[in-house]
Amino acid sequence: MTKFSPMSVLRGLLLTSAISSSLLSGVALARTNSLESGQAVFEVLASEIALQRGEAGLAYNTYLELARQIGDPRLAQRAMEIAITAGAPDLALQAAQTWDDLAGVQQTKSKEVLITLLILNQRWSDVVKPTITLLNQQNSTQRENTLLQIQALLSKAKDESEALRAFYAIVSTLKPAPKDPSILYTYAMSAEKSGHLDVMEKTLREILRKNPNDVNSLNALGYSLADRNQNLPEAFKLITKAHQLSPRDGFILDSLGWVNFRMGKNALALEQLQQAFNIKPEADIAAHIGEVLWVMNRPAEAEDMWRKGQQLDANNPTLKETLKRLKPDWSVADTALKGTWDGRFAVKVTGLTEGKNQGGSGGFTLTQDALTDVLEIRNPVGGSIAKITIKPGEAILERDGQVTSAIDADTLVQSTLGLPLPARGLSDWLRGKTRPGSNASVERDAKGQVSKVIQDGWTLNYNWDNAQRLERLTMTRSSNIGSIDIRLIFDTPNE
Repeated sequence: MTKFSPMSVLRGLLLTSAISSSLLSGVALARTNSLESGQAVFEVLASEIALQRGEAGLAYNTYLELARQIGDPRLAQRAMEIAITAGAPDLALQAAQTWDDLAGVQQTKSKEVLITLLILNQRWSDVVKPTITLLNQQNSTQRENTLLQIQALLSKAKDESEALRAFYAIVSTLKPAPKDPSILYTYAMSAEKSGHLDVMEKTLREILRKNPNDVNSLNALGYSLADRNQNLPEAFKLITKAHQLSPRDGFILDSLGWVNFRMGKNALALEQLQQAFNIKPEADIAAHIGEVLWVMNRPAEAEDMWRKGQQLDANNPTLKETLKRLKPDWSVADTALKGTWDGRFAVKVTGLTEGKNQGGSGGFTLTQDALTDVLEIRNPVGGSIAKITIKPGEAILERDGQVTSAIDADTLVQSTLGLPLPARGLSDWLRGKTRPGSNASVERDAKGQVSKVIQDGWTLNYNWDNAQRLERLTMTRSSNIGSIDIRLIFDTPNE
């Protein structure tokens, strides 16, 4: 098995010094010729006074609006710094974008900060363009330092596959290619995630040409060949060498078991894979063990191992692909999903708002059409409370004639309705399926039906009828400052 392993120590959190070293006083930020009007001077001073009084929101809005009016990037920078101090990363990102727009193409500091905030906000697809622009302005040494810093931040990605695809899109444009072996290894893994297996193999062979004992590259190349059932003698040789160099590495032992399985040595493969799982209990390895047991006509043991894998990480790509092939009744189609759920909800909130308990009830309708979910929330007598439209990368909430949008549905509901209620991925959960893009744990009953899902801090407990339609769903979330309990009862479950 190959495993992406980013640098263990973050090298400064991608140019964060560009943020902390540039904190200047508010009055000194604006250009002299832009502050000739008394109104501009007043607004800057008023913003700083508001900030001193704890009114960060007012100061932020004033600085950002003034930056746009007079075209001064330093005012937008100040707005961003206020948002960072206030713990508002989405607002900081908005101000950083304005700062970079006003600073111009040749200014690198604003791009460095913008890239960092995009990554910390999990906006990986949006990272690509400004990063390429920045790298094209840097010399080779600066480029490698920037790539190492981005590589370190990959460990913060909620969706590793998305982050690696962004990394590939960035590095694949560079001429000449990076030379650092760590960057090249990550680039090879990103090429695999992007479907460019030829690039992955070429890059790994280049690393091994310069360093024949690079354990990660030996294992990655060997596993890739074995997984594609190609050139098995070479795959065995590569993985065996990696195993000799690192005999207690669970991932390498998994690769060794997998290549032996490909060569028909099932008993030996099972022994090695079980040893690997004991060293490193991972969903990938559970998928492999289950497949070997399945081929050996031991289906009950295979299903038991796959259950363990789903408890570890139900969204693991290897496990999902294995179940799709061998246990399709445990899988839910990923495309062209449509459905409608109609029912009632009751919410109990304890300890999250100044020690007071809150609650409420009402009705809801969730309609799914492919990649778009529409959630309508009603009060107990049927009146509309809110309508939320959820699309990839965007959520729109309509309430009392007002329309509010945000990148993330859960953030939007939290900021608008004041409660941390789940909206993102709800249609997946109602199908007994995990939301793509974050780790999840799944438990199944004796019939193989999903009984519990744990994801995004929520614990979901399911009750199904005899026709396997969802009757009730209980959703709970607890923290050191309180808890939320949501109960859903379905009048019209999705067919």
